Amino acid sequence: MRFNFQPIRRSRHPLIRALSVLAGLAVVGVLMVFGVVVLGVLVVGGGVLMAVRHWKLSRQPQAARTQRPANVLEGEYVVLRNG
Repeated sequence: MRFNFQPIRRSRHPLIRALSVLAGLAVVGVLMVFGVVVLGVLVVGGGVLMAVRHWKLSRQPQAARTQRPANVLEGEYVVLRNG
């Protein structure tokens, strides 16, 4: 099945053409401002999240923050067979 769309009829009046260009630029500008606002919210939210995590980590006791060696595995093991 094919869809045939009618071609868009452009106005020949120069004022209407200029106004349509300005309207298109205004729409693009609004979308760009919206994108910048969303980006700002994401950056501020990420900064707040990182600050809260850092604050929580700094309030832990020193014993809980000690680093373990990288070559040590910790876990619980169950022996299935003896021998």
